Amino acid sequence: MLLAGVGAAGWFLWSIAKNVPEIDAVTDYKPKIPLRIYTADQVLIGEFGVERRDFVPIAQMPDLMKKAVLAIEDTRFYEHGGIDWIRAMGAARANLKGGFREGASTITMQVARTFFLSREKVVSRKLTEIALALKIEKALSKDQILELYMNQIYLGQRAYGFSSAARAYFGKQLDQLSVGEIAMLAGLPQNPSRHNPAVNLKRATQRQHAVLKRMHDLDYITEAQYREAVDQPVRVKPGGQQFATHAEYVAELARQAVFEQFKDEAYTSGIRVTTTIMSKDQDAAYESVRRNVLAYDQRHGYRGPEGFIDLPADPAERDIAIDEALQKRPSSDGLIPAVVTAASARQVSVETQGGDSLEISGAGLRFVGQALSEKAKASIRLRPGALVRVMQDSRSKAWSIVQVPQVAAAFVALDQNTGAYRALVGGFDFNLQKYNHVTQAWRQPGSAIKPFVYSAALEKGYSPGTMILDEALDLPGENAGATWSPQNDDGKFDGVVSMRDSLAHSKNVTTVRLLRAVSVPYAHEYLRRFGFDHTRHPKNLTLALGTGAVTPLQMAGGYAVFANGGYSVQPYLIAKIQDARGAVIQQATRPATPPEEQRVIDQRNAFVTDTMLRAVTLYGTGAAASDRLGRTDLAGKTGTTSDAIDGWFAGYGGNVVAVAWMGYDEPKSLGGREFGATLSLPIWIDYMKVAIAKTPTPERAPPQGVMQENGEWIYSEFAELADFKSIDITPLPEAAPDDPAEEEQPPPPPELPPD
Repeated sequence: MLLAGVGAAGWFLWSIAKNVPEIDAVTDYKPKIPLRIYTADQVLIGEFGVERRDFVPIAQMPDLMKKAVLAIEDTRFYEHGGIDWIRAMGAARANLKGGFREGASTITMQVARTFFLSREKVVSRKLTEIALALKIEKALSKDQILELYMNQIYLGQRAYGFSSAARAYFGKQLDQLSVGEIAMLAGLPQNPSRHNPAVNLKRATQRQHAVLKRMHDLDYITEAQYREAVDQPVRVKPGGQQFATHAEYVAELARQAVFEQFKDEAYTSGIRVTTTIMSKDQDAAYESVRRNVLAYDQRHGYRGPEGFIDLPADPAERDIAIDEALQKRPSSDGLIPAVVTAASARQVSVETQGGDSLEISGAGLRFVGQALSEKAKASIRLRPGALVRVMQDSRSKAWSIVQVPQVAAAFVALDQNTGAYRALVGGFDFNLQKYNHVTQAWRQPGSAIKPFVYSAALEKGYSPGTMILDEALDLPGENAGATWSPQNDDGKFDGVVSMRDSLAHSKNVTTVRLLRAVSVPYAHEYLRRFGFDHTRHPKNLTLALGTGAVTPLQMAGGYAVFANGGYSVQPYLIAKIQDARGAVIQQATRPATPPEEQRVIDQRNAFVTDTMLRAVTLYGTGAAASDRLGRTDLAGKTGTTSDAIDGWFAGYGGNVVAVAWMGYDEPKSLGGREFGATLSLPIWIDYMKVAIAKTPTPERAPPQGVMQENGEWIYSEFAELADFKSIDITPLPEAAPDDPAEEEQPPPPPELPPD
């Protein structure tokens, strides 16, 4: 019988040993490190991969982090040979009393389990784990084993390894952690789900205290360190915000580009991407878009709660109902979902998903005042069970009831000379909508297209001083065969105005007259010079009013031509790509100033158009820019489409060209009193206030070939024409504008038609 038992045991052990896998995964460790996206100033803005992981060599791992892990997981790690027999015997005695209720896994055994096995508690798995641990101990040094463990172990929040967990939970590097934070991380391996501080801070703190006590007992920390760590609350980074800088649309653009080049390897090989974005600029753009979209939303009233739920009378059931309802609400930075628990005309009580109860009154209810009236419709009335959003003022800390805006917005800023992105915000909130309005939204540009028509006019011999008749204009057959009568936005006519004032005040009728004089075919083809898709623009006089389609990115590239002296620039986002070891795989090199082969318009044209665009910001529809920023180098143009469906501001200053847009994805009016100047110009101003605050005001010297006549710039060859100084406002003779040969000839002294 004894021999049979020994034989059976021997056969069992032989079968276990036979099935022990090879350990190449640990002897040739190749961690799956995600793709990471950084700003130009090295702020992490994106991370893509199944696992969040860093690799930190054991020599660079903070000593106290190592001690904390050893203290709670495997105190005799450097003394045993893979199996802690002292601890194992204690665990065995407990387990013999019934089931595997107590473990004795060493760090080496945990490495074996992490790389090769499941966590199922069966005898065969445990024996295999032991065999693997012994095999690993023979192949690797203790420091190598600990290095594997501290980089590979799962610690919750999709974080693998302690360096990644430090960023996930605290937004810090390992060497920046406090004693309390180190202890909280060290407590995670036992049960990362139960002790996750982002989910259950109470349980995580209990586990942290156990780690701190063990560290103190082993003299790894002093009594003073222990007391301070126990008494000091740990602040966990909010789960909804992974990165300090909001650049989700930027990170996604970079991810797409890298995936196209490297495919699935992009997500596992530790590729590091450095973009051209500056974190300061990106923060300013993000905050400006959010602030001004919310301001627009506030101007247009409360739409009502996002929904309603029934609140059970039983407190426990009510808490469950509230949690379930709020978990279904998509998160949005600063707009916290909450359930109304009590409401009156003067005070509303709400409960958030975190269990916080808030009392909101006074100014915090101003936006929803009508929804608290007894006469309010049932669909908008605030009552117990209403699902709302609350927001805390960053300065006063007061709470108010708000709503998630439905309007969309976009903002992009480029270096005017290189095309490098400085900032990009593709929408109000990436979590709510992944659609990137900067690169994907084709919208009518409205009056923001006018500068390109005026630029075309300069090539035909007109100048900022050219006088144009601003009177009613009827154009038979231009409206699908019917008569088209374009109108100015203010419904007024000013008689005769200069070309400069026409653009500054965004006159529609005079711009249509100008386009008619330049000729539609010429202006239509001229748009191609600026990077616009001319097939998306009409071949009729409505082109003057921006009835075609552009993206905000196209618009930024077009205005860059005026800003940089006449050169086309190709926007680019990725400055450098490196592999996991830091070797440069790819690097963008762009000259500080555009090469001459990129010239698309005459330097004189860019200069004169710039002087007209500066008039827009000095006394025209964009005058708020100069008023608020106090600079003389600002230039740009507002744009508002028919019925205020789109609102734009495109402009530049301090070597930055930027475009802001606002509108609804399902096109509808933004409001009868809304214009590009009220919608998008404030976004542009708030961004530029930060982006060019320390940039000197550049002087733009007149190029050769231009001169001033009566205070207005004009090409020298046209100034020499005797009758150019005074232009009669009389009809031009009919020409054949479709004849390319005729258009190439030097134009005669220009005269504009009155109708």
